[in-house]
Amino acid sequence: MTQPDPSGTTPAQNAARLLLGSALIFAGVGHLTFARQEFQAQVPDSLPFDQDGVVLASGVAEIALGATLIGIPAKRRRTAGAVAAAFFVAVFPGNISQLLTHSDSLGLDTDTKRWLRLPGQPLLIAWALWSTGFFNKKGG
Repeated sequence: MTQPDPSGTTPAQNAARLLLGSALIFAGVGHLTFARQEFQAQVPDSLPFDQDGVVLASGVAEIALGATLIGIPAKRRRTAGAVAAAFFVAVFPGNISQLLTHSDSLGLDTDTKRWLRLPGQPLLIAWALWSTGFFNKKGG
């Protein structure tokens, strides 16, 4: 007989967590390789850091977060979900900067597309929290 999932997550939540982890790894690889210049357009000019360095660091962070979401033990998933949600909050100013500076990248070549992207970030935050059982009564 199998033990219940210590995080209290459902199969749907686990599938969503694995999908989010895979998407983060893919995006992180894009930061480091094929979409590196595209991601630089999202780094706010107000940051006192080299744009390429920010893109590289965020790519490494995304790969690490994705791998963590996929491989972390069930009793630690809620913490991983909170960290992933915090990451999505931290990078949201880049989305706003892209809108305000009218920067074309990643297919976002109109202000309408850039505006439509903004609600996606709160959805990613909710996805990270829900898929890791953050709001479940039991779990780690």
